[in-house]
Amino acid sequence: MLERFIQAIRTDNPGLEEPAATRERLKGGFAPGAVRRMTQLGLLVGAAASPTLFQTSIHPSSVQQVLIGRQRSVREFFPLAGGPYLAGQALLVALLATTPRVIVCGGEERGTWMAECGVASTRAFAFALALTAVPGAGALGRLTLSPIDRTGGLSLADWFDLLHFRRPFAGPAAPGWQLKLEWS
Repeated sequence: MLERFIQAIRTDNPGLEEPAATRERLKGGFAPGAVRRMTQLGLLVGAAASPTLFQTSIHPSSVQQVLIGRQRSVREFFPLAGGPYLAGQALLVALLATTPRVIVCGGEERGTWMAECGVASTRAFAFALALTAVPGAGALGRLTLSPIDRTGGLSLADWFDLLHFRRPFAGPAAPGWQLKLEWS
């Protein structure tokens, strides 16, 4: 069994908020030049996990620069990254880390035509978690991953809802892995 304790959590749930409204709402936390180049997802994750933890949005890659120039979301270019197992896979990496503290951050950017095909989110959201190896005072919750003999997955949107609404969970997160999320 792998285990980590939630020491800090931050979520942003703008739902159907337009990217321009997100930019206006969050621009105070970033340098003005960076805000112009950031996608909605970059702004959301950057606001949840600090700008230094999401460097690709502050300094966009060549792919991001093209998509930003054409006002297209990054999610349209990488629509299947991780699929239904992304949350479970990210947690597995975090819980296997040998460092005493791990930051897990992510989110979704509301898709356009891709949502109609079932490969993009219908809403935007972002999350950031600080996980520690020892409980410590003030732990907000506990995550465990245990091996199981079944398949199943936890979508990124479902994972976000568990965090945002502080819901407990016990079920498959990725093939072969059972997640248990408990809140203090």
